[in-house]
Amino acid sequence: MKLREDVAAALRANLPQRDIMRTLHVGYNTVVAHRKALALPAPVRGGHPLQPIETEFYARTEPVDGGHLRWTGHHANGVPRLGRQGKHPSAYRVGFRLHHGREPIGHAKPGCGYPQCVAPAHLEDRPMREQIQAQLTAIFGGAR
Repeated sequence: MKLREDVAAALRANLPQRDIMRTLHVGYNTVVAHRKALALPAPVRGGHPLQPIETEFYARTEPVDGGHLRWTGHHANGVPRLGRQGKHPSAYRVGFRLHHGREPIGHAKPGCGYPQCVAPAHLEDRPMREQIQAQLTAIFGGAR
């Protein structure tokens, strides 16, 4: 196979495959054949390495007085969301899992009263809320 020097130079410079195809007007198969002939590794998808979930979670928060964490990332239907590998889990679920080491049962929600707080220690799942409600009922009695 005769190699095109411009394609080979672009591959050696580690330019993204999509950019090589667009700027040099070559097809996917041409770039792949050149990469194979030059014994270069396959390109890394996504362009950047995947960070640990904890790092990505805390990168989208800011501390607030009282130990609360305000979510600065994406929201969908009023719920803070963490986009990761094409999925968008609730930041409440991610924070709960980080703090408790397990998946929440039912919805994870802030129990501190601060709107949309994602501080992992402030998040509760359904059994935790039911236990708190049972304790309050035992102390103060049922609704009158």
